[in-house]
Amino acid sequence: MNSVTTPHAFAWTYNENDQEFSLQGSLRPQRPDELNGCISELEQSVRNVSGKFYVNVRRLVRMNNVAFQTFACKILDLVRGRSDLNVHVTTSSVVGWATRKFAVLEAMSERITVSEYDSEFYPGQTFLEEGGFIPILRTQTKLTWRHEKSILARHGLEPDMQVADICCGIGDFAVLLQKEYQPSRLVALDHSRSSLEYARKVASDFGVRGIDYVFGDASDMLLESDQFDFVTCRHSLQVFDRPELILQELFRICKPGGRVYITNEKNSHCLGEPRSETIQKTYTEVARLWAHFNMDIEFGPKSRRHLVDTGLEDIRMESFMVTNLDGNPQDFADIIQSWEDVYAGQMAVERGDSEDEIREFRRGFQDHIFAALHPKGYAGWPIWVASGRKPK
Repeated sequence: MNSVTTPHAFAWTYNENDQEFSLQGSLRPQRPDELNGCISELEQSVRNVSGKFYVNVRRLVRMNNVAFQTFACKILDLVRGRSDLNVHVTTSSVVGWATRKFAVLEAMSERITVSEYDSEFYPGQTFLEEGGFIPILRTQTKLTWRHEKSILARHGLEPDMQVADICCGIGDFAVLLQKEYQPSRLVALDHSRSSLEYARKVASDFGVRGIDYVFGDASDMLLESDQFDFVTCRHSLQVFDRPELILQELFRICKPGGRVYITNEKNSHCLGEPRSETIQKTYTEVARLWAHFNMDIEFGPKSRRHLVDTGLEDIRMESFMVTNLDGNPQDFADIIQSWEDVYAGQMAVERGDSEDEIREFRRGFQDHIFAALHPKGYAGWPIWVASGRKPK
């Protein structure tokens, strides 16, 4: 994600995961050329996009006619000059003028759509059983991709490889892989039909082709052996009670000489300042909570041992820290809030925690959010990356 703040009272960001260019603040230039930097970034952002491109103005509180005319003309130029492009403008129901202004563009081109923001913004969201979690999953990928984009190359991923993304979930990582590395073949497998349906919808909307979405059980896949140069499985081994079964399958479908790439967490190493003590206490408790349900959120550093036990060699391992400084701190805070809702919500209740225990449990999450949003604060979420080569 690229983010730019101007000396004036507005800023813009581009999120390649969502193919979305966002404006926020107060846009009141006296001359169109005051927006040259922003318009140039908009042109750069859309250059590698096909299908649907989102322009999000729901966080604009003011926009004068100079700014509106400049952006309206640019949006019209984009769709008139690119037959493969559709532009969707997202306005705010709270700022009524935004919808009235941009709605005129719909009448000028059938490839421009305008809608007011609501919780159904993402297409196909209702397909998922846990639909409310989709924005959080996408935010997580957005924050981790800025690190993994280069890490993947260090672990051997190259263009034109045959790649499998196992436990692909809602498919946003596969879309980013397809765009960045352009594999000759990309299979994305998951056990959730609704997740796959959502993934297909997003890929179609974004004009991304070449991803073969497959329904299947990661521990007993119908994919043939020795097919893929690079096999990924992210944040999934920690969820299953028998990760060795999935690792055996990742090993089986990988070509001799190919690599298996996994990412996992160690939640007890989440950190934040200020209020570090309560944060540490809560995430240590998260590890105990997951263990109660036969899952291992501490799997990350154990990755090397598991890859070796599976028969992989030339193990490469590293870790990175997702922080509140990776773009908008509110994105980080939103992820932590979702963790609190799940861990200190249904999971803690099902474990039999008392109200006092849950109240204490929640405190660390809220302090983690406080650290993320504090102007001098620092909040981190560590992730471990490991890969191994299948012997020839």
